[in-house]
Amino acid sequence: MKKNFHLFIILNCFWLSVSCDSAQVIREPEWHSLSNIPDSESRYDDVFFLNENLGWAADGVGGKVFKTVDGGKNWTEQLHLPSHYLRNIEFLDENVGFLGTLSGDFYRTSDGGQNWQTVSNIPGTIHAICGLDAVGENTIYGCGAYFSPAYIIKSSDKGLTWQFIDMSTYARSLVEVLFVNENVGFASGSDFSGGVILKTVNGGATWIKLFNTDVIGEYVWKLQILQSNRNVMFASVESVAPRNGKLLKSFDAGMNWVSSEVPDTDIQAVGFVSESHGWMGGHHSGFLETFDGGQTWNNTQFGDNLNRIQFINENLAYCSGASIYKFSTDNNVGNKKPHIAVPKQKYLKVITAAEINGQQLEISVNYDSGNHIIMELFDSKGNFLKTLIREKITKAEIKNYNFSFPYPAGIYYINLHDDKGGQSEKIIKK
Repeated sequence: MKKNFHLFIILNCFWLSVSCDSAQVIREPEWHSLSNIPDSESRYDDVFFLNENLGWAADGVGGKVFKTVDGGKNWTEQLHLPSHYLRNIEFLDENVGFLGTLSGDFYRTSDGGQNWQTVSNIPGTIHAICGLDAVGENTIYGCGAYFSPAYIIKSSDKGLTWQFIDMSTYARSLVEVLFVNENVGFASGSDFSGGVILKTVNGGATWIKLFNTDVIGEYVWKLQILQSNRNVMFASVESVAPRNGKLLKSFDAGMNWVSSEVPDTDIQAVGFVSESHGWMGGHHSGFLETFDGGQTWNNTQFGDNLNRIQFINENLAYCSGASIYKFSTDNNVGNKKPHIAVPKQKYLKVITAAEINGQQLEISVNYDSGNHIIMELFDSKGNFLKTLIREKITKAEIKNYNFSFPYPAGIYYINLHDDKGGQSEKIIKK
C-alpha cells in the first residue's frame, strides 16, 4: 500500500511537471515591435510577407525597402529612393515584386528586390500607386490615387505588359485593391458621396458599387477577407473631424455591409483573426483591439501610426506602422510595448488663431518636401461644405492660402490630407 502511495505521488508530480512545461510552451500570440529594423521617420506604409519567413517592408518618407528571410528577426536594406514616398510593396513569388510610390514612379524587381527597374510601359498616366494586390502566379493589380484621379492598372504576365483602366466613372480616388482570384475582386476609396467599395467579376473590365458611407470626405482605406471564413470581410473607414472612423463588416462575401464606429478619426489599418477578435489603428493611434466584432474597443497603449495588417495564419501576422510589428507566440522577436502613440505636431497653421471675424479664411502651410494636399471644410457636425484646395506641391515651401468664408457664426473643421497622413483644425467664426 505504501509503495502504491509513493507511485501515486511520483506520477502526480510527473503530470504536474508536464503540465507546467506545456504551459510554458503553449503561449497566446501577442503583438511585438521588431527590433532589428530602423524606426521610420514617419511610418512604414506597407509590409508584405510571401510566407512566414520571407517578407519586405517599405518605409514611406524614408524611401527605403527592407527584406527579411527569417520572419523579421533581421532585415537587409535593398533600396533607397530619398526623393520618393513609398506607399506599398507586393510580390508574386520570391523573385518578382512591385513597389508603388506617391511620386508617380512605379517599380518592378525580378530578383527578389536586389535590383528595381522603373515600369514605363503602362498605357496611361500614373500619378501614384496607392494599393497593390498579387493574385495567382502571374496577375498583379494596382490602383490610385488617394488625391485623384481614380484608375486601376493590371498585368497578367508578371508585370511585363500592362492594362490601364480608367475608374473615374466609379470613383473619385482609389486606395485599395483586393482580389479573390484573377477575375473577382474589390476596390475601395472615395467618390463624390463618401467612402466607396466596388466589385468586379470580369478582371476589372466593369464594376458595381456595393457600398457607400454617404459622408463626403471619407475613404474606405483597407479591405480584409477573413482566412477562416472567406464569406466574412472587414474594411476600415478613415473619416473626417469631428466624426469617428468606422469598421465595416460583411458576412456574404462583400455584397452587404454593416457599419460601426471606432474611437478615432484617422482609422486605416484593419486586421481580424476571427469574426470577433481584431485590431484597427491609424495615423494617430496604436492597436485598438476588439473581442466582440467591433461593438467595443480597447486601446492597447502600444503601437503607433498603423497602416496595414497582414495575417499569415491565426497565430502569425505582421503590421506596418512607426515600426514593423509581429503578432506571434515567439516572445524573442522584439519588444512587448514599444512606440506608444503620442500626439503629433501639426504643420497646418491657421494664422487667424482659429478665429474668423470677417469673410476670409487665411491659412499657412509649411511643406518640408514635395507633397499632395487635399484641404476640405466641414461644419460642426462633420457635414461637408466645400473643397478648399487639391494641389500638388513640388518643393519645400511655406504657402499662404486665402479663402472666401461666407458662412454664419459657429464652429467649423478644416480637414487636411497629404502624403504623410491626416489632421484637422477646429476654427470658430464669431
